[in-house]
Amino acid sequence: MESRLKVLGHPVHPMLVMFPVALLATAVLFDVIDTVGGPDVLGEVAYWNIAVGLVGGLLAAVAGTFDLLAIPTGTRAKRVALTHAAANLAVILLFAAVWAVRLNADSQAAGGALIAIEVVALAILGVSAWLGGELVDRLGVGVDAEAGLDAPSSLRPTAASQRIGEMP
Repeated sequence: MESRLKVLGHPVHPMLVMFPVALLATAVLFDVIDTVGGPDVLGEVAYWNIAVGLVGGLLAAVAGTFDLLAIPTGTRAKRVALTHAAANLAVILLFAAVWAVRLNADSQAAGGALIAIEVVALAILGVSAWLGGELVDRLGVGVDAEAGLDAPSSLRPTAASQRIGEMP
């Protein structure tokens, strides 16, 4: 199944996801460093990374929705894509809550509770990124017109990998 939203022949969604993933992950790193005694400016940079990461995440979600809607129902790809989308929505909502709390605070720095929320959101983002990789690399969603939309999970051994294990 090829992506419905392309630029110069390439699917847009995979091009956009790298920005919010990098910005949000870096924000968490900067907040942790700021909290353990790093330069105060890192809290401010983390705050703005979250703001820009949220905008990028919303743009990536719009592009991803085009692909999601094109996946046939009843396929493994549709189930994985819906889980991927739900996880990303949770990530956006958690980071948006952290950003909103920091918006009118005296300092843009995060405290322990906000960092805990960010770490949970980052863990969910990691799972969601893996699911996105499963969609593209294993199921061919968005990149291959002849995609195997019911291919088994990449965590399951394949016949080829089992034969390799049997070699002397």
